[in-house]
Amino acid sequence: MTDHHQTNLMTLTRYVLEEQRQHPDATGDLTIAMNAVQLGCKFVEACVRKARLINLVGLAGNTNVQGEDQKKLDVLSNEMFVNALKASGKFSFMVSEEVDDIVVVPEELRGKYCITFDPLDGSSNIDAGVNVGTIFGIWRLPSGPRATVEEILVPGSEIIAGGYCMYGSSCNLVLTFGGNRVEGFTLDPAIGEFILTHPDIRIPPRGKIYSVNEGNSMYWDDATRAYFDSLKAPPADSGRKPYSARYIGSMVADVHRTLLYGG
Repeated sequence: MTDHHQTNLMTLTRYVLEEQRQHPDATGDLTIAMNAVQLGCKFVEACVRKARLINLVGLAGNTNVQGEDQKKLDVLSNEMFVNALKASGKFSFMVSEEVDDIVVVPEELRGKYCITFDPLDGSSNIDAGVNVGTIFGIWRLPSGPRATVEEILVPGSEIIAGGYCMYGSSCNLVLTFGGNRVEGFTLDPAIGEFILTHPDIRIPPRGKIYSVNEGNSMYWDDATRAYFDSLKAPPADSGRKPYSARYIGSMVADVHRTLLYGG
């Protein structure tokens, strides 16, 4: 919870507005788009927190585009994000892991951005209380609201904003606007705002852990297998200690830990 003795809080909305002011030619469209993203994150966080109480655990009876069984919370989270993003009027296309086809926004609500997202990554672990999260990336369409579906196929370097929101003991939203800075925000439930708590995150140059699904090691090539063997059993004359294995199985949780502590 935020220290309420502080009166000059850097909220996510304030941060995005300050970023906007640094670019005189900015239209404010990305600010509105990010407000829609954080609204979706707040809604999902509230549902994850109450999932067992309001019967949102268990299967919905469908599979997603990856062939994974959809949970009830998967479906609800996807609907919330699609509706929030569509209502912002800043997106023309949405690509969700939970939907087979590209979501095409009605012409009267179309904007100059496309977004790809997984509304609830790691949901197979939700019944066990493991951290889950939302992953998203936003990029500008060359033709703006008049763009065609073919224009969404761009390299990752074209992403202008991206990040993830992790739902667990706290709700953490980590994002970047395509520069060198990665910022971390924590949701204060008392005021309903994301507060900047981890400014300018830098991954440590060397960590003490490795995070990988070793159940797939039989499919690794020789170089990959040799690399992980060197982490677990470094040469005696190297002076390095063996790395410890830490693998949750939820991408957002594993990435978040590695980003903060290295590895």
